Amino acid sequence: MYSRRIDGKTLTLVPSGWTYRNTFVLVDRETDTLWYPYRKGLMGIQGRYFRRWLPKRSSEDTTWEKWRGKNPGTEILE
Repeated sequence: MYSRRIDGKTLTLVPSGWTYRNTFVLVDRETDTLWYPYRKGLMGIQGRYFRRWLPKRSSEDTTWEKWRGKNPGTEILE
């Protein structure tokens, strides 16, 4: 999971259709910057945010039941 915030803006990240080193590359809809995943986050590899970073965020894989037990106020939006 990665932050989508940079320079006070929230980016919309989508698959670019490209791969690099057998890994999918993302693109943001706002600037068409291409983003490649590294250990510390996504790095801009082409475009306005070239060599800029979207940092990695902490996350966990879990089931809905476990999540709901830890976070009882959570709701699902349809």
